[in-house]
Amino acid sequence: MPKKALDGLTESMFYVLMALIREPMCGIDIAAFIEQKTAGRLLIGPATLYTILGKFETQRYIQEVAVDGRKRTYRITEKGREAYQTEWDRLRRCLADAESEPLCQEEIL
Repeated sequence: MPKKALDGLTESMFYVLMALIREPMCGIDIAAFIEQKTAGRLLIGPATLYTILGKFETQRYIQEVAVDGRKRTYRITEKGREAYQTEWDRLRRCLADAESEPLCQEEIL
Protein backbone atom coordinates (compact mmCIF):
# COMPACT_ATOMS: atom_id res chain seq x y z
CA MET A 1 0.00 0.00 0.00
CA PRO A 2 1.57 3.36 -0.96
CA LYS A 3 2.31 5.87 1.75
CA LYS A 4 0.20 8.99 1.97
CA ALA A 5 1.93 12.36 1.73
CA LEU A 6 3.81 12.96 4.98
CA ASP A 7 2.55 9.70 6.50
CA GLY A 8 5.12 9.83 9.28
CA LEU A 9 7.92 12.30 9.75
CA THR A 10 11.63 11.95 9.17
CA GLU A 11 13.95 12.96 11.99
CA SER A 12 14.67 16.27 10.25
CA MET A 13 10.96 16.97 9.79
CA PHE A 14 10.29 16.21 13.45
CA TYR A 15 12.97 18.68 14.57
CA VAL A 16 11.69 21.39 12.21
CA LEU A 17 8.26 21.14 13.82
CA MET A 18 9.89 21.04 17.27
CA ALA A 19 11.61 24.33 16.50
CA LEU A 20 8.37 25.95 15.39
CA ILE A 21 6.48 24.71 18.46
CA ARG A 22 8.59 27.19 20.46
CA GLU A 23 7.94 30.26 18.31
CA PRO A 24 7.79 31.45 14.70
CA MET A 25 11.23 31.23 13.07
CA CYS A 26 13.02 31.76 9.79
CA GLY A 27 15.05 29.01 8.13
CA ILE A 28 18.40 30.10 9.60
CA ASP A 29 16.91 30.11 13.10
CA ILE A 30 15.37 26.67 12.56
CA ALA A 31 18.70 25.21 11.41
CA ALA A 32 20.49 26.79 14.39
CA PHE A 33 17.86 25.45 16.81
CA ILE A 34 18.27 21.92 15.43
CA GLU A 35 22.06 22.05 15.61
CA GLN A 36 21.94 23.36 19.20
CA LYS A 37 19.17 20.98 20.33
CA THR A 38 20.99 17.91 19.01
CA ALA A 39 24.47 19.11 20.07
CA GLY A 40 25.51 18.97 16.40
CA ARG A 41 24.32 15.37 15.87
CA LEU A 42 21.80 16.55 13.27
CA LEU A 43 22.79 19.25 10.82
CA ILE A 44 20.24 20.32 8.26
CA GLY A 45 21.39 21.97 5.06
CA PRO A 46 19.49 24.65 3.18
CA ALA A 47 18.25 22.33 0.42
CA THR A 48 16.83 19.82 2.89
CA LEU A 49 15.37 22.52 5.11
CA TYR A 50 13.61 24.42 2.35
CA THR A 51 12.31 21.18 0.81
CA ILE A 52 10.77 20.32 4.19
CA LEU A 53 9.35 23.82 4.62
CA GLY A 54 7.81 23.64 1.14
CA LYS A 55 6.19 20.27 1.89
CA PHE A 56 4.95 21.54 5.24
CA GLU A 57 3.42 24.62 3.63
CA THR A 58 1.70 22.48 1.00
CA GLN A 59 0.30 20.19 3.71
CA ARG A 60 -0.62 23.23 5.85
CA TYR A 61 1.58 22.14 8.77
CA ILE A 62 3.12 25.62 8.75
CA GLN A 63 2.31 29.01 7.33
CA GLU A 64 4.44 31.94 6.35
CA VAL A 65 3.83 34.87 8.68
CA ALA A 66 6.44 37.43 7.61
CA VAL A 67 8.71 38.24 4.69
CA ASP A 68 11.69 40.58 5.01
CA GLY A 69 13.63 40.52 1.75
CA ARG A 70 14.67 36.88 1.34
CA LYS A 71 14.00 36.07 5.00
CA ARG A 72 10.73 34.21 5.48
CA THR A 73 9.31 33.48 8.91
CA TYR A 74 7.02 30.52 9.55
CA ARG A 75 4.71 29.43 12.33
CA ILE A 76 3.26 26.02 13.05
CA THR A 77 -0.46 25.47 12.45
CA GLU A 78 -2.86 23.31 14.43
CA LYS A 79 -2.46 20.61 11.78
CA GLY A 80 1.31 20.81 12.24
CA ARG A 81 0.94 20.52 16.02
CA GLU A 82 -1.18 17.41 15.52
CA ALA A 83 1.46 15.87 13.22
CA TYR A 84 4.16 16.68 15.79
CA GLN A 85 2.10 15.13 18.61
CA THR A 86 1.37 12.01 16.54
CA GLU A 87 5.07 11.50 15.82
CA TRP A 88 5.97 12.22 19.47
CA ASP A 89 3.50 9.54 20.56
CA ARG A 90 4.89 7.06 18.01
CA LEU A 91 8.45 7.64 19.19
CA ARG A 92 7.43 7.18 22.84
CA ARG A 93 5.79 3.85 21.94
CA CYS A 94 8.98 2.77 20.13
CA LEU A 95 11.04 3.62 23.21
CA ALA A 96 8.61 1.79 25.50
CA ASP A 97 8.86 -1.29 23.27
CA ALA A 98 12.67 -1.13 23.33
CA GLU A 99 12.75 -0.59 27.10
CA SER A 100 10.62 -3.71 27.60
CA GLU A 101 13.33 -5.83 25.97
CA PRO A 102 16.42 -6.94 27.92
CA LEU A 103 19.78 -5.61 26.85
CA CYS A 104 22.08 -8.56 26.44
CA GLN A 105 25.65 -7.53 25.76
CA GLU A 106 26.75 -11.16 25.28
CA GLU A 107 24.46 -11.53 22.26
CA ILE A 108 25.85 -8.37 20.69
CA LEU A 109 29.46 -9.54 21.02
